[in-house]
Amino acid sequence: MKPLYYIVAAGLSILLSIYVFIFGTGANSQLIAIFIGLWAPTIICLGILNILMNIHDEMCCAHKRIEDRQTCHNER
Repeated sequence: MKPLYYIVAAGLSILLSIYVFIFGTGANSQLIAIFIGLWAPTIICLGILNILMNIHDEMCCAHKRIEDRQTCHNER
């Protein structure tokens, strides 16, 4: 998933949290707003984890290609 999607999702979480905090009519609306606001760092962390996993996959593929080239040269 693209990093922009994570930023947009975190922004929407913050906006929803502010909306619920200001305009909420329930007894626990402020607590619910804080809970929704805590989604934003979680979403950002998921985005960072996704990027790091992609980097790890690319590094593993590059390492595998290097090992294959070295194996081919050793067999000759």
